[in-house]
Amino acid sequence: MKIPITDKFLWDVYKFIYLAGEVVRYSAQPITMNNFLPGPKNPIYKKYRKEKSEKQFGNFIYYLKRKGYIKVKNLENKKAIILTKDGIEKAIMASFKLGEAEKRKDGKWIMMIFDIPRNRRNDRDLLRSILHNLGYKLFQQSVWITPYDVSEKTETLLQAHSLEKYVKIFLIEKV
Repeated sequence: MKIPITDKFLWDVYKFIYLAGEVVRYSAQPITMNNFLPGPKNPIYKKYRKEKSEKQFGNFIYYLKRKGYIKVKNLENKKAIILTKDGIEKAIMASFKLGEAEKRKDGKWIMMIFDIPRNRRNDRDLLRSILHNLGYKLFQQSVWITPYDVSEKTETLLQAHSLEKYVKIFLIEKV
């Protein structure tokens, strides 16, 4: 299956930020990638710059901004990419398409129970979509389980969408 370059790029940016230790709880501060543009020393820049001309790369960044996946800002007099909520979500979903999700090594499962008021239907639908995209399966109404090691990704998305107050997460030994 061919993965769109948008998905690959957003996942690479997310991983770079995470591995660089710059991922801070989204609710406290946006996720940024300092020195990204033009950043010829940046490994992600090098990877995607090889595949595209400078103009094509600029158009690609513009496309990502227009779709709402990133924002480009001047931080400390240098350009930086800021992943938006949609960008984070798309990046995490891309990790599953790219086969980067791993089952937990301890054999335990993650179980999530949620209780979102019925008058917040959009939040309920959003949460179900997030859980499905992270590899969770419906166990019974409002109870989802997964064997994948996605607890950090789950917490990041719950906080990004302010849904953590409606959710309880458990680590279970067997289903």
